[in-house]
Amino acid sequence: MEPVVEIIDLKKRYEPGAEALAGVDLCVKKGDTFGILGPNGAGKTTIISILCGILAPSSGRVRVFGQVPGKDRDLRKLVGLVPQDIALYPTLTARENLLYFGRMQGLSGRKLFDRVEESLGFLALGESSDRRVEVCSGGMRRRINLSVALLGEPQLLILDEPTVGIDVQTRVNILDKIAELNKRGMTLVYTSHYMEEAQKVCNNVAVIDSGRVLAKGTLKEVMSGHGERENLEDVFLKLTGRTLRE
Repeated sequence: MEPVVEIIDLKKRYEPGAEALAGVDLCVKKGDTFGILGPNGAGKTTIISILCGILAPSSGRVRVFGQVPGKDRDLRKLVGLVPQDIALYPTLTARENLLYFGRMQGLSGRKLFDRVEESLGFLALGESSDRRVEVCSGGMRRRINLSVALLGEPQLLILDEPTVGIDVQTRVNILDKIAELNKRGMTLVYTSHYMEEAQKVCNNVAVIDSGRVLAKGTLKEVMSGHGERENLEDVFLKLTGRTLRE
């Protein structure tokens, strides 16, 4: 079976002599919850931007569902992105944002309205759907951000730090929803600074730093390959060090 995501010797240079990615190899199979883990500046968001066709690689092979990101417009229908930054219009309500972005994704008529209501309901946003985003809590904005990505019923969902800056209850709710989506058959690529989150939701992980893959495999393989560490955070710190990152 062809992998959902195939990355071979991926390199990205933003300027001469400075490599954001220095030969990354990753493979995400159908049904995976694949965690890309690394400190600030490791290259996580660069990988995601290339997978979504936002950035072009400097060299290497990148395929998503066998297609080149950014070159095949139909690929956009298969991939949903939850960006790290809140990508919503603050003066619009949650429902208005979903209607707008749904139309941008090619939805219309009854299909559009049904998908908006389903997405709002899935994230328990129904009672707050007519509240302007600018007055919503940080956790609610994160849930709306996720609901937008689900409108087109993507086969691959890419989540870039989806639980940054929210309370524990909202974080647990979002993680539960991510797990439910995976049980339904959706393939997930997930980045996070929170190792306990990755250990809870991911079945495969890659630890990267300075644009290089330091370890990858199933969660069990990565954990057992570094001295039978008790948790993923211990492995992460062993690989990436304790030096503070800007």
